[in-house]
Amino acid sequence: MLVLLPPSETKAIGGAGAPLDLDALSFPELNPVRDKLVSALADLARDVPASLAALDLSERQVDEVHRNAVVRTSATTPALARYTGVLYDALDFPTLKKAERERAYGRLAVASALFGVVRGGDPVPAYRLSGGSTLPAHGSLRTLWKPALEPVLKGADEFVVDLRSGAYSSLAKVSHAVVVRVITSEGKVVSHFNKAHKGLLARTIAAAKTEPGDLKGLVRLASKAGMRLVPTGERTADLITD
Repeated sequence: MLVLLPPSETKAIGGAGAPLDLDALSFPELNPVRDKLVSALADLARDVPASLAALDLSERQVDEVHRNAVVRTSATTPALARYTGVLYDALDFPTLKKAERERAYGRLAVASALFGVVRGGDPVPAYRLSGGSTLPAHGSLRTLWKPALEPVLKGADEFVVDLRSGAYSSLAKVSHAVVVRVITSEGKVVSHFNKAHKGLLARTIAAAKTEPGDLKGLVRLASKAGMRLVPTGERTADLITD
């Protein structure tokens, strides 16, 4: 099973892992693009004003640029411990039991502007790069990622659940994935807090001893956890909030 989560702008700082090793990441076919982007991000960090402009950061966020400067040499930590924010607060990875954390490492994956996609246990450094960013001399990330990432995700021979946000969905389509959106009981699309509900669904999937193999199984799993997941098509479902 592969559950695609959106990343977060914010990252936990530090880590106890060795510096970035692209060969330690899942989906090695993506390494040529990863290497190109890591180098571009580190090179861009040498010019702070240019970095702030390209990454849409304020001067108060200059520390983000400094982290990009050492992206190849800074400590790493598992992806699910690196990303922070609303979704990851709801997932609450640190409170999962040991067996659940191991399942989360294998079942959950994070869509990434820098790495394309990484599994939850992959060791990654702190960095700042958004899906909608455009790096000088490389153009849009969609142009770089789509030819490399789409075939990799298309070839994933497992049940794929797509919880990505728009900017990251545009980097690669996954035609066989089940796409979940979050709506209210009145049928209105939930904006900001949709991340919290997706985080709770991801936690439910990680905690389950047996992973679902299709949409029906996912609906049953969500129902057991007290969540209302309603199929709206062969590969679409609505997670309904109160």
